Amino acid sequence: MGSNPVGADMKKDFPPVDYIIGWVPFLNCRIDLRYRPMIPRPETEYWTEKAIDEIKNNSPRARRGADVFAGSGAVGLAILKSVKKVKVDFYEIDKKLIEQIRLNLKLNRISPSRYRIFNADIFGNKKIKYDFILANPPYIAKSRIDKVQKSVLKYEPHLALFGGAQGLFFIKKFLKSAKSRLNPDGLIFMEFDSFQKKPIEKMLKQYKYRNWQFLKDQFNRWRCLMVKNLL
Repeated sequence: MGSNPVGADMKKDFPPVDYIIGWVPFLNCRIDLRYRPMIPRPETEYWTEKAIDEIKNNSPRARRGADVFAGSGAVGLAILKSVKKVKVDFYEIDKKLIEQIRLNLKLNRISPSRYRIFNADIFGNKKIKYDFILANPPYIAKSRIDKVQKSVLKYEPHLALFGGAQGLFFIKKFLKSAKSRLNPDGLIFMEFDSFQKKPIEKMLKQYKYRNWQFLKDQFNRWRCLMVKNLL
C-alpha cells in the first residue's frame, strides 16, 4: 500500500507500485485504482478503523454518514463493509473518480440502497444532516512541496493532494460547513498533517465546535481530528 506522500523517499520517479498492481487492500475492502485516485495510505486506514469502532460502540444511533473528498471511496466503503446498518453518501469533485467510487462499491458488493454519490465540492448545495462525517481533504502545503515524493507529484492527482500555501484551504472550508451538517450526538473524523494541529484548533474555536480531540497515527504523529457533537 502507498506510504504517506510527505517525508518519504524523494528519489523515486516511476509509477507507484499500487497503480501497477491496480488495487490495494484497505481494511476489509479491495480498492481498485484504475482511474488513478490518490492511493489510500496506511495512516488513513488507521484512523478509519478507529472511526468504525466509534460508530459501532459509542454511536449506536448512527444511521447515515458522509465520506467527503471521497477519492477512491475507500473510507466510506470500509464503513459500509464493517457497519452493516448504516448508509453513506460520497462527495467527490473529480468526475472521473465518481466512476471509481461506483466501481469500488460494486466490486465490494455494496447494495445500491446503502449509498449515494454526489459530484460536488465538499457538500455542494446539499443540506443533509449526518450522524458521522469522514473527511480526508487535500492538505499538503505548497510550502512543503520539496518534501513530497517525486512519484507522488508526477502520478497522483494534485487536486487530491494540495490545500494551498499551508495546506489549510480545504480544511477551513470543510470545518466551516460541516458543523451545520452534523446531527446532535454526531461524529466528525478528519485527516490532517501534523504541523497543522494548532491552526486547526483555532478554527475549531472560531466555528464554535465543542468536544474535540486530536489523534496520533501509528507512527506517533498527529494525524486525525475527532469531534463529538454531544447532546
